[in-house]
Amino acid sequence: MPEKAINKSELVTDLKQLGLQEGDTVIVHTSLKKIGYVCGGAQTVIEALIDVVGENGTIVMPAQSWKNLDPETGVHWEVDESQWDYIRENWPAYDKNLTPTNTMGAVAEMFRQWPGSIRTDHPARSLCAWGRHAAYITRQHTLSDIFGEGSPLARLYELDAKVLLLGVGYDKNTSLHLADVRAEYPGKHNCMEHSAILENGVRVWKEYETLFVDGEDFEDIGAAFEKECDVKIGNAGKAEARLMNQRTLVDFAVSWMEKNR
Repeated sequence: MPEKAINKSELVTDLKQLGLQEGDTVIVHTSLKKIGYVCGGAQTVIEALIDVVGENGTIVMPAQSWKNLDPETGVHWEVDESQWDYIRENWPAYDKNLTPTNTMGAVAEMFRQWPGSIRTDHPARSLCAWGRHAAYITRQHTLSDIFGEGSPLARLYELDAKVLLLGVGYDKNTSLHLADVRAEYPGKHNCMEHSAILENGVRVWKEYETLFVDGEDFEDIGAAFEKECDVKIGNAGKAEARLMNQRTLVDFAVSWMEKNR
């Protein structure tokens, strides 16, 4: 049986019922497919979010282009190891106005091109922001500080932002990486990453040290979090939606990681 189409006003109602409000700062993770057949697709989802938070609000979405990492990390599984040096020599330098997102979804891909949206400078782990605090959130995103104290995630924490999951789970909840930076646990370690960037107008394959990105237990953290903390659960179209306070989530996750990792 064909599914019912969903329009913008219905999404606006769903988001408001969930608890999203005018003036909110919110980081959003979406699956357009899970939301259902939306009249206008990704454009309508973004317009609905903007209608709810208004001009005094701020919307943030991940815009990661993680294919721009060294083949050793496993991100270029489609090609044989004999081609790795070829990739290192030829992968295009990151251009925040041009480089597409990788597996962030149709909504995030459109959002990075949205009028007024500002994208951060990180070649593999960028975020985009629109609205009142967009320039502040995106003003600095250094190679080595992907998710740490000088990153956009820390500025969201400072601004007491919300996290909105639309049809996705905690494995997509980027804010948990800030908890990973703050937690102390055995086995925590840095690694060397590489990305293609422009340096003084010249494309280079840049090496940088950063915390090893580990999200294997994020779903477990989310399940534990929902047993102890307030998470608004509802629907956005056909998708299950969750709205939570980012500070509460990060603080809980730090404690959980230190006890369980």
